[in-house]
Formats: sequence, C-alpha cells, structure tokens
Amino acid sequence: MTKPKQGIKPPHPAQRPWRVLERRYLDRSPWHTVRTDRVQLPTGVVVPDWYVFEFLDWVEILAITKEGKFVIISQYRHGLGETRYELPAGSCDEGETPLESAKRELFEETGYGGGRWELLMTKSPNPSNHNNHAHAFLALDVEQIDVPHNEESEDIRIHLLSREEVLALLLDDEIQQSMHAAALWKYMYLTEER
Repeated sequence: MTKPKQGIKPPHPAQRPWRVLERRYLDRSPWHTVRTDRVQLPTGVVVPDWYVFEFLDWVEILAITKEGKFVIISQYRHGLGETRYELPAGSCDEGETPLESAKRELFEETGYGGGRWELLMTKSPNPSNHNNHAHAFLALDVEQIDVPHNEESEDIRIHLLSREEVLALLLDDEIQQSMHAAALWKYMYLTEER
C-alpha cells in the first residue's frame, strides 16, 4: 500500500475534559450498556443527562483475494429496514486482540482467511456518546478456506467485487455503514494511481 507524503499537521487540540458529577446505568446487556452521566463542562455549565452507549470495540475487514477481488457481504439491517453491502465485521470478544477478532470475524462470516494483514485505521464510531473504537484491517491475498459459519441471527451473502464495482458502490452511497465506507475510501485514496 502506498502512502502519501506527510503533510503539515495542526497541533493536537488542548484537552478540556468534562467532570462527571454522577453516573447512573440504565441498561446492561451482552451487546451494549447505556448510562447517563451528570457532567460539568469546563465553562461551568452542568448537563444533567448525557447519555453514553458502552460497547466492546468493533472490527471491520477490507479483504482482497489473490485475484484482486474485494470480499464484500450483504445483509439485512433492521435499524434501516434495508439490505445493504458492507465489509465483514463484528465485535471484539473479551480477551481477544482486535487482529484476532478481525481474523475470526472474516472466517466466520465468509469462510475466507490467510493472507497478509495490517491495521488500516482506528476510529471512533461516535465520540459524542459511544465509548468504543472501530479497527479496520486490510487483509491482502485472502482465500476461501472453509464455508461461512454464521450465527443464527445472521443471513449473510458474499460478493466478490472488483475495485471499480466497490468504487461505484461508494460513489452511489450504497455502503451505508459509515465506518466501512471510511475504511474503503481511505484504501481507495492510498492505492490510487498517481
């Protein structure tokens, strides 16, 4: 993967943390936890209810086969009520590194594995009210080594798409999962012929 020349970066912004005056948990489940914090801003303003969703870290995998095909999945997403294209992805299990989680998720959802892996980017899904990070991995030269091993709640279809087909999906806003689109756009930029 080619990288652009280093540009001039602005300095990191000064830290201005909020003071937590009180914390109440509203819901705890295996998938997420919701809490509300009573906080005081550096300006002195008190916000009585700032909601925070606690999640495990997430992983997403930009997998490309030895033949140069992108391993893309599609599945129904009940929140939107639509079936959409996505990257293979999932949550990190307790005790797993993000890379271990990414390799497991790619294998479970697609049956693909092997290849050369590197971290492409780490970002926050929503720093305003989520406490987790999403780690995007690039897996090059993957190959199908087994059949998918989906969970009961998953109905996943696998698509092997060309770079041009993936770019068309991005340009037409067909990849609605913003974390996945961000990783794909970064990869497209870094590997663009200049």
